[in-house]
Amino acid sequence: MEWIKICTLDEFPLGTKRLITLEGKKMLLINNKGKIYALAHLCPHMKLPLKKGKIEDETIVCPWHHSSFNLNTGEVKKWAPFPPGLGKILGSLSKSKPLPIFPTKIEEDSIWVSLEPADIAKVNI
Repeated sequence: MEWIKICTLDEFPLGTKRLITLEGKKMLLINNKGKIYALAHLCPHMKLPLKKGKIEDETIVCPWHHSSFNLNTGEVKKWAPFPPGLGKILGSLSKSKPLPIFPTKIEEDSIWVSLEPADIAKVNI
């Protein structure tokens, strides 16, 4: 697996969300309670940006239709439940799909990301 150095931990404090581009792939990098996550920057529901999404424990909630995904695995927690009444219709516009997650690691006080998406079945929560 190839790793790319992103920045130092000092440059990416707790609570930070940053859009990054690595070899043409856009990702959202998140520091949630000291754990670093890298994920696709667009919600798989309607391809809208997740940067303003709310982080709840180890879940990101899309700000548009409130789909939510596990930050460790990309697993769908809720699929387009918003707005009430219309959410079910909007959710049917595309099948429920996991959010692509990219492996991260911290070495020598630096954050590293792999371009190879994590295999959900292999991710250890």
